Amino acid sequence: MIDFIIKYIGFFAAFCTTFAFLPQAIKVYKTKSTKDISLYMFLIFTIGVLSWLIYGLIINDLPVILANAVTLILSFFILIYKLKFK
Repeated sequence: MIDFIIKYIGFFAAFCTTFAFLPQAIKVYKTKSTKDISLYMFLIFTIGVLSWLIYGLIINDLPVILANAVTLILSFFILIYKLKFK
């Protein structure tokens, strides 16, 4: 029972931290503006998310894998817009 609860806390945390990026990605898409987003912060963040994804794959932890796969996509999207619309 405790493993079930721990796993779902992980899924809930993954959901919250991952989908926190969705409003920013939508705003960037609509406005085509990334002027207030730090390029270096997003580069470091994206590398960190990729590292977490690799870690999740190594330890075979589904919440870590799913959260970081989706976050990587959203982060990469914002990063591309940051580079494209300097």
